[in-house]
Amino acid sequence: MSNRPELNDAASTGPTSRDPLLQPFQLKHLRLKNRLMLTAHEPAYPVDGMPKELYRAYHVERAKAGIALTMTAGSAAVARDSPPVFNNILAYRDEVVPWLRELTDACHEHGTAVMIQLTHLGRRTRWDKGDWLPAISASHRREASHRAFPKQVEDWDIERLIRDYADAAERMHAAGLDGLEIQAYGHLMDQFWSPLTNTLDNDYGGSLDNRLRFTFKVLAAIRQRVGENFLLGVRYTGDECLPGGFDAADGMAISRRLKDSGLVDFLNVVRGHIDTDAGLTDVIPIQGMPSAPHLDFAGEIRRELDFPTFHGAKIQDVATARHAIASGKIDMVGMTRAHMADPHLIRKIIEGREEEIRPCVGANYCLDRIYQGGEAFCIHNAATGRETTMPHTIAAADTRRRIVIIGAGPAGLEAARVAGERGHEVIIMEAASDAGGQVRLTAQSPRRREMMGIIDWRLERCAALGVDIRYNLLAELEDVMTVEPDVVIVATGGYPAYTGLSAGDELTVTSWDILSGHVAPGRNVLLFDDAGDHGALQAAEIIADSGATLEIMTPDRAFSPEIMAMNLVPYMRSLQRPSVRFTPTYRLASVARHGAALRAHVASDYRAIDDPRDVDQVVTNCGITPLDDLYFALKPHSSNAGEVDHAALIAGLPQRVVRQPTARFQLFRIGDAVASRNTHAAIYDALRLVKDL
Repeated sequence: MSNRPELNDAASTGPTSRDPLLQPFQLKHLRLKNRLMLTAHEPAYPVDGMPKELYRAYHVERAKAGIALTMTAGSAAVARDSPPVFNNILAYRDEVVPWLRELTDACHEHGTAVMIQLTHLGRRTRWDKGDWLPAISASHRREASHRAFPKQVEDWDIERLIRDYADAAERMHAAGLDGLEIQAYGHLMDQFWSPLTNTLDNDYGGSLDNRLRFTFKVLAAIRQRVGENFLLGVRYTGDECLPGGFDAADGMAISRRLKDSGLVDFLNVVRGHIDTDAGLTDVIPIQGMPSAPHLDFAGEIRRELDFPTFHGAKIQDVATARHAIASGKIDMVGMTRAHMADPHLIRKIIEGREEEIRPCVGANYCLDRIYQGGEAFCIHNAATGRETTMPHTIAAADTRRRIVIIGAGPAGLEAARVAGERGHEVIIMEAASDAGGQVRLTAQSPRRREMMGIIDWRLERCAALGVDIRYNLLAELEDVMTVEPDVVIVATGGYPAYTGLSAGDELTVTSWDILSGHVAPGRNVLLFDDAGDHGALQAAEIIADSGATLEIMTPDRAFSPEIMAMNLVPYMRSLQRPSVRFTPTYRLASVARHGAALRAHVASDYRAIDDPRDVDQVVTNCGITPLDDLYFALKPHSSNAGEVDHAALIAGLPQRVVRQPTARFQLFRIGDAVASRNTHAAIYDALRLVKDL
């Protein structure tokens, strides 16, 4: 297999295209067919540390659509004392070679180049993972995120680490990859670079040249092993943005030394630090944060050095990506999360169908999941990360059916979209005057407005597919029966759950009341969060911004576990103020009137207490209760009585349960109409059910 991918598939670009994104780029001996790439990222799909069937399918799906370069892993571990803190590729094992060869060959068939990112995590891991070896770094200083106190490297450690990098690179070369990049932000490589993490007093510490010595020895060892026709780059931070760390001037000096070394073929530039949740979120911004915040910085390095430069950080839309290339700021643009949302993004650009691109809404469900030990899933493309079981392209059904969907939230609209793609007649009955359900409510917060992209894209697809949406229709049994459906899908969502208080529930308001604006914030507010999701902290921001004094209370050990790390950062930046108090591990027990105020009685799961406080408003956030009255009204009239064959659902087979043979229609419910979960679960419910109807 040649290491120069050929333009041999339907997604290849012709020479007459003037779109900057569709121009080829010559990287040394390798011709990349366009300017779009997947930057290195670890979706946590390996099995036993190997990139097996799902990992391969994920990358091949994007290769088929025409991506020029896929940078696998984020990052692959080069040594046993760099144990992954989530499910990364183990590049220190010889058996990785055939698995990566299969992936590489499959992507090369579609003209896509394949590289990999290698790393040693240094202190950015834990000693109680893998083989229980001590974490290692250029100092004993702990990283806040992973909490390991590392061993400071000795001379023999440095020798073996250089050898580990070179061995891993040789495996990548043997697997037929086109090249690799070394990770140098937050990991061992730049732990040597930074004065904050390098306290060595030998040839590897002190001056900038000394702190870079380890990097250049690693690069030289790799180049000796793989030769000149294997591409080699570095993904690194050009400015730590930390007091006492290296700054932009140092970063430019590092960049120049990397270029002048003659050892690397490209630079992949980021900016910032990732040792805290806040730092990581600034490097990889989420919704509500500025788009492409580091593009100009990367462009300065490209302008000064005149050297192949890659970059990606919240470049989630085609217009920004096109500007990045047309302006000459960078040579290759990373749109990784955008390709998780729509793996066929580049094909739609090529075919002039940009308006059909499923947008990345910046929810960061993908990254937050992997940092909590799960696989990367897109909040509104449930096929991503499930390429071996879920389709990105919906097949037409053999028989056209009339499908009635109750509710136009994310679950209902996804069901309608998939049913429309299958060629069915689709009718949606929606009680409100607008679509969106709970997504429309959550998008009331300025920072979460991008969530409406989930709804707007589906409305556009439904319009193109001829879906009939009937607004302001609070559907009842007769409304449904009158249209003589073949299938009814109840996607009615839910309403705020009962608080479980022993008394005083009627004296409380809900986070929904605050978010919707139906209830104004009080002046002295207790917000009790028993769900741990966005609703509580969105309401908290509104309350705090009104000037109120606010106590946020949860029975959990930590705040908002359903929000996860990176999404929590903007909330904390907003809510860490003198007027806001956080109280974990306490539970609201009851509320009673106390003169002109409300007395909230507070208990604990850990010991018997009654800790009252007087407030003028109690806000609760306790999850969702399914809105299921219509479902139960329809159930006795349906052929399956609402039953779902779970084995068939999981296996991707049609639902064939028949409990009432004389009934006309099948009945199902999805999303929060079943149980309180999240947007991704609602969309996944719809996709995996309807794709087989």
